[in-house]
Amino acid sequence: MKRKLVSIILSVSMAAALFTGCGSSASTAGTSAEAGTDGTAGAVEETAETTGTADDGSQGESWQDQDITLKVLWGQSTTDAGAEDMIDEALAEVYPNLHIEWECVDWGEGFGPKMQQYMQSGLPDVMIGKGQDVKTYASLGVLGDLTELDAVDKVLDDATKGVTVDGKVYGIVYNALYQGVFYNRQVFKDLGLEVPKTQEDLQHVIDVCKENGITPFASHMVDSWSIGNVTMQFAINDIFSKNPSWGDDFRAGKEKYTENADWEKVYNYNKLIYDNTFEDTFSLEQTACDAKLVNGEAAMKVSGAWSIQNFLDIDENFDFGIFPFPNQTGDAKLIFEPNITFMKSKDTAYSDAADAFINFMADNKDLAVSIYDFTSTASMLKDVAPTFNNPSQSDIDTYASTGQIIDANSGNTQLVWSGFQDENANDIAEWLLGNESLDDALAAADGRKDVSAP
Repeated sequence: MKRKLVSIILSVSMAAALFTGCGSSASTAGTSAEAGTDGTAGAVEETAETTGTADDGSQGESWQDQDITLKVLWGQSTTDAGAEDMIDEALAEVYPNLHIEWECVDWGEGFGPKMQQYMQSGLPDVMIGKGQDVKTYASLGVLGDLTELDAVDKVLDDATKGVTVDGKVYGIVYNALYQGVFYNRQVFKDLGLEVPKTQEDLQHVIDVCKENGITPFASHMVDSWSIGNVTMQFAINDIFSKNPSWGDDFRAGKEKYTENADWEKVYNYNKLIYDNTFEDTFSLEQTACDAKLVNGEAAMKVSGAWSIQNFLDIDENFDFGIFPFPNQTGDAKLIFEPNITFMKSKDTAYSDAADAFINFMADNKDLAVSIYDFTSTASMLKDVAPTFNNPSQSDIDTYASTGQIIDANSGNTQLVWSGFQDENANDIAEWLLGNESLDDALAAADGRKDVSAP
């Protein structure tokens, strides 16, 4: 699912975080260390190619005999900022001659535009985006083939499927976010509520909450990326789970938003939340919103795992669960979104060094656990599990064990985020505020059909 801090008039609360510049790692003197299987100094050498051949194919010194700085563009989720410092520290211990020049931008606002810009002038050596970005840029022929990297074998098979194009792997998926409805377990217990599976069940929860003076939904619609995110959550379970090729049919003229009962229902789910949330949702920033859920002022929040950091920062003992937002047919699934995903430029001058960096990220289990705990996300590496407290994990495990999990890319590879989903979110905000009609908002989506393809 794509998340975005969009720069509409209403979206002010997160503006300071956009286009955040990461610090470049300083050059470090010393000799190259050999990487162990856990990424620490050891005797294993398979994390890097040391052929002694230059990247242009001519004979030359190994990249490990050079002082190299890789340029890395990172489209970060709100949970990711600061993880680059952890990577710098761990990388310096293993490859003191390999440095990273970070350029960090908000994924929703900055990554797509930056990629468009760099495709004109030359891509950075490595890009870190989301799993859904791989098919977009692989189809443009700008990504390097990672199929033979050791890292591929260290990633869960299900995660690799979504970054494989024409039989070749173009991305290494590092972690994932789960998305659905987080709920305050204590509120549900106090009110005698059970997890809703149908729209009728959900309406019952809403009614009981209101009868007891509790706001049903916590939301921060000032951030239109949140509107866009929940809209795609709704669409995945009401539209794409039924027709996986809906976006292709849309562009072929077989489907449209207007006069489409399913899309009207999806948009109206936003209205359901708007009618049952805080009056100041269009001026309430995310942290304050999350605090209201934690403090029991609200019962539920349609969101993703990026909210977990806030929950636990506010109250490390907060007990929360997660369930899929009920769809029309009562068979909604919990949504899984591949998040941090490594890609390599096809034309990088430091191909071997870029490979070594990506392999290093997949090798270093201690670093991985630290990043998963820091970002409160799920591991996509084999035999690596986060250790942070996640009260919703038991729910996730239950849905996963019964096959009630669906990949966010089922929708995101059909309808692109930047320039389409994000713009649709702006129109939904205008509709909710009474500045345009529902028909106008749906028609606007139809009008952007030509820019909807990933």
